[in-house]
Amino acid sequence: MKAFYVTTPIYYISGNPHIGHAYTTVVADVLARTARTAGPAFFLTGTDEHGQKVANAAAEHGMTPQAWCDQLVPRWRSLFAAYHVEYDDFIRTTQPRHETKVQKIFERLRERGDIYLGKYEGWYCVADETFWLESKLVEGRCPTCGREVQWISEDDWFFRLSAYRDRLIEYFRANPDFLRPRSVYNEMMAILEEGLEDLSISRSNFDWGIPVPGDTRVIYVWFDALLNYITAIGWGDDDARFQSLWPADVQLIGKEIARFHTIIWPAILWALGEEVPHQVFAHGWITVDGQKMGKSLGNATDAFALAERFGADSLRYFLLREAPFGSDFSYSEEKIAQRHNSDLGNDLGNLLHRTLSMLQKYRGGVVPEAPAKLDILERFADLPQRVRERTMALDFRAALEAAWELVTALNRAIDERRPWTLAKEGREDELSAFMYELCEGLRRLAIVLQPVMPERMREMWRRLGQSAAIDAHWNDSLATPIAAGTQTHGGEPLFPRVELAGAAG
Repeated sequence: MKAFYVTTPIYYISGNPHIGHAYTTVVADVLARTARTAGPAFFLTGTDEHGQKVANAAAEHGMTPQAWCDQLVPRWRSLFAAYHVEYDDFIRTTQPRHETKVQKIFERLRERGDIYLGKYEGWYCVADETFWLESKLVEGRCPTCGREVQWISEDDWFFRLSAYRDRLIEYFRANPDFLRPRSVYNEMMAILEEGLEDLSISRSNFDWGIPVPGDTRVIYVWFDALLNYITAIGWGDDDARFQSLWPADVQLIGKEIARFHTIIWPAILWALGEEVPHQVFAHGWITVDGQKMGKSLGNATDAFALAERFGADSLRYFLLREAPFGSDFSYSEEKIAQRHNSDLGNDLGNLLHRTLSMLQKYRGGVVPEAPAKLDILERFADLPQRVRERTMALDFRAALEAAWELVTALNRAIDERRPWTLAKEGREDELSAFMYELCEGLRRLAIVLQPVMPERMREMWRRLGQSAAIDAHWNDSLATPIAAGTQTHGGEPLFPRVELAGAAG
């Protein structure tokens, strides 16, 4: 059985990570966790460590590029740990396992005639490590980051990208879901229809990169970086492993790097005789005052401080619930606090607290016998299937909205059935049946929400008295309802209320 293979872009290591990096990586983590509920999955992330920008940053700090990268990598690993991300592999492009294979690929494509020696002249943005046609510049500056560009003229090795233009157009038209969302697909189609130039894939004006075999130049950072998706999984030395994972099922990227991943990357793969990914998803930006967030723009938010302030699981929930995946959306601490306090605190957390408090009061915290029929849950029998399908379709907002339909239904049922009245009137059978349904409903919610909020849902699972692993195969977990006689456990609020500075108490 082929494993579900999901990747993030490897992150450029020139500075500290921000919430935008956490966003992409959390999405990959949720996909991998959800995929594992049905079978094997493999989740790859890592860092992109070559190029002129890294060399310049290292020099500014009086360090070698390798020492500079070594100092920064733990920060990225710490970010992912802070957001409860569990990747299967973390690749660094300075690792020998990557560098040797990049050189092998370079030589293979040179032998096949897809790489040739030529002369490059054109505009280059050091900050984004990107070439630009003069027609694409904005007032003479980089259209992505707004910085000045440099004119470069040198003898370089070129990848014969133009030879793949017609095949790319044909593939795009035959596979409209290869690149999502549609807006980015349309942008890439426009680029293809304008025509493609061959790509310069070496540099001679600095030496921080993978050496071109038998040459004094180094390989262009983007050619090097894209190859990580196959070098990490056995290309060139473990064919069985490679075949068990490739092609990738979903490659997650920011929309600003769509050209590299959906035009250049497929062409390289075809040149190697490999398949292209099933899907590339170019998500939108988290904006601040309508402007893209990023290190180069100087408006990056401290992702570590946010996780400490609101809790990692709350941030994970906010990032996936706030807007349809693929669109831009604005961030503010007020918006995060509102989601945390309303959806998580008042809706889900309070549902758990009310249920366990009433169960403790009326049944000593012990789950009663299951009734012959579960009135509310019968209406939500297809909820796990809907959540999984919408998650794997990258419609995270719809998946969470589906789960919240059950949260809302259970809260409404408490208000309507008034368990305290059932107890007062001695309607013990009705009370027991209802308390059981609340406990089983919460158990199912813990299972379907675990990929999004792994730490908090494990705690909810524990309070419901469950000992089996919550992240076992989804169908197995759902097929075993909560057992009568299970001892539950109360506790502090699952999502303590957050008050912002200056807010009314």
